[in-house]
Amino acid sequence: MNDTTTVLIADDQHLVRTGLRMIIDAAEGLLVIGEAVDGTDAVAASARLRPDVVLMDINMPLLDGIGATRAILGGTPPVPRIAVLTTFSDSETVYNALVAGASGFLLKDMPSVQLVGAIRAVGRGEELLAPALTRRLVETFVTVNRPPSAAGLERLTNREIEVLALLARGLSNAEIAQQLVLGVETIKTHVSRILDKLQLRDRVQAVILAYETGIVRANHN
Repeated sequence: MNDTTTVLIADDQHLVRTGLRMIIDAAEGLLVIGEAVDGTDAVAASARLRPDVVLMDINMPLLDGIGATRAILGGTPPVPRIAVLTTFSDSETVYNALVAGASGFLLKDMPSVQLVGAIRAVGRGEELLAPALTRRLVETFVTVNRPPSAAGLERLTNREIEVLALLARGLSNAEIAQQLVLGVETIKTHVSRILDKLQLRDRVQAVILAYETGIVRANHN
């Protein structure tokens, strides 16, 4: 049972929840442990059930998916990882979900095999958006609104600042390692320390912070 990823489905449409539950429960290593019919219900269910992953619909009554995401991730640890679920791929919606703390973005009409794979990836702590796509989204919508001191960047070493800047430009660990002439495992360690020192959930949050503090600027090559 330790290898099972538990899932909470938050969607105001009964048919959508039923369909998702059927797909997820049929997949090895995944288990739906609850459903929520609106955003406030999702926040309460997450606190009560402690799922590993929440599939969060964007458009729900009482509290939308982005607000619910923000509330859940601001709650008492351990908090789940959240994949935002919707029927459209609007760039600003994706960006707002990432800022709220979501680990990625899923379309409701994606093939079931891809859906299952995406849930497993989120459960493993991976992001659902490629680094280059994340960078393009952030460059489009971010504004420099957080002073470096407020973000805690003074806790980072010069090398960690270098790694953060390259990560924010969309480079993979291997590409950062090549550019800095370091081993991939060393880069992984640096990234882990960056996330820990800045109290960030994942690389996506690190990218957003790097742009918000001006470490990396939009359209920087």
